[in-house]
Amino acid sequence: MQPETRKAQPPAKGRPHTAKRPVYSTIEAALADALAAHGVILVPKASGRFERFDAPDKPKGNANGWYRIHSPQAASFGFWHSGISEFVTLHGPADPEAAARARLDAMRDRDRRDRERQQREAQVADKARRWWTEARPADPAHPYLERKRLPSHNLRQRGEMLLMPMYHDGELVNLERIFPDGSKRTLAGGRVRGVASLIGRLAGAERLLVAEGWSTAAVLHDAMGCPVVVARNADNLTPVARHLRQRLPDADITICGDDDRHLPARGLTNKGRVAARHAALAIDARLLMPRFCQGCKTCTDFADVRLCRLGGDHGE
Repeated sequence: MQPETRKAQPPAKGRPHTAKRPVYSTIEAALADALAAHGVILVPKASGRFERFDAPDKPKGNANGWYRIHSPQAASFGFWHSGISEFVTLHGPADPEAAARARLDAMRDRDRRDRERQQREAQVADKARRWWTEARPADPAHPYLERKRLPSHNLRQRGEMLLMPMYHDGELVNLERIFPDGSKRTLAGGRVRGVASLIGRLAGAERLLVAEGWSTAAVLHDAMGCPVVVARNADNLTPVARHLRQRLPDADITICGDDDRHLPARGLTNKGRVAARHAALAIDARLLMPRFCQGCKTCTDFADVRLCRLGGDHGE
């Protein structure tokens, strides 16, 4: 990444020449050059979060460096072990006054985006509560339930869609829509991180399970009689597990993972297994993974295993 620079003009007679600072078209380019000056070569990504990288003067895998892109005009980076910390703008490394202005602009921009996100989430939560109130009990003959051979448990139905309620701190904030073909989508713009659904009752339960998807949770609840929290996907397992541990510090919690064993064959990480292990370690919980029939190469979760043994089609 090269900065866009203005063409240098010869200094006027009698006036000293002053070098112009580079002007970058993107904050990613400015940050990449600032990092390169410290021996770090990477392509920054504007995730809005702290990103880690290896410090060049320490062993591989040290992750001692960090950066964060605050806005399209400002970023910062540093090294934990050395205490170095710098601020970057579209004009390159910033002086203290410019850094303070850029930091203030970044804070204002973050606050604005947070307000907008909260407003969207509140609007979606209102819509979710309205849909949930208007929905009818789920039809046991719905194609998804028939294919999975499962009762409806906590689901309701709106048109052809099954609705799974998603809660945060006891409030309904979103819905997962399950369509006849098995595809699933939440209400766009609603809260998804840390939200969960529940099959069964927590009150008086001696053991609590946490699973990814609704069908897996339903199978586990029917087989073991325990309440099962539905985290919805692998990325949400740890946030949901942490929230449960805070609420129920003495509970016997088991994380029930999916085994995405088809992914390593494609050069990818077994996300389900890794996420389940991380969630269990994060809250000192038990870990339970499915065991597959000998020779089976298609099952990935407990719902698949049940259908496989029943001789049914477990495809979504």
